[in-house]
Amino acid sequence: MAGVSGCLKYSMFIFNFLFWVCGCIILGVSIWIRVSKDIQEVNACSHTSTILFAGVDLLIAVGAIIMILGFLGCCGAIKESRCMLLLFFIGLLLILILQITGGILGAVHRSQAESLLNKTLEDGVKALQETAENYTEFQKNFQKFQRENKCCGLLKGAEDWGKNFNDEICKCELEKPSDLCAPYQNTVVYKTTCGEVIIKLFQEHLVIIMGIAFGLAVIEV
Repeated sequence: MAGVSGCLKYSMFIFNFLFWVCGCIILGVSIWIRVSKDIQEVNACSHTSTILFAGVDLLIAVGAIIMILGFLGCCGAIKESRCMLLLFFIGLLLILILQITGGILGAVHRSQAESLLNKTLEDGVKALQETAENYTEFQKNFQKFQRENKCCGLLKGAEDWGKNFNDEICKCELEKPSDLCAPYQNTVVYKTTCGEVIIKLFQEHLVIIMGIAFGLAVIEV
């Protein structure tokens, strides 16, 4: 019986150690998404990343909690502490419920989140057309985003800039129309709208978040 008890104890320790490693991975990936260059660029030129940041911040919290629970589980298994193991299993159950709920809500309300994102893009178009000084920084950041991502405007391309448009805004590297560029007024601008780029970034990172949530839930079960 002592041999069985020892085997069970070390099996519990290995499981909890792997659980702790999963927490480290979730925390690391979530922080990477939070500080990634693409997301920071979107955040600098609009408020569209707010929806995504909420999910990422939640995963950062979940990752930190899982690390703590994994530590409690490891210590509880080695020291055979019922109190630590009880806290571990209660915490594990709560995390599992939260993850499944969050993953389902993310999948169900994905289209609604994208609709909200489109509404935010419309507000961004109004900001591009503003002439007030308090919008100048936003417009400069957005021009930088356009150059780096080879896109123009948010919804209708160069037209989104209204009276603020000039030959240097959205200027394409190619001087002639092509698959990348299109003529507009007296210059050539990028065809792709930045709204498409932002939505693509949003979708890619949302898939990562949902994948982590469901993947860890499977491991926990």
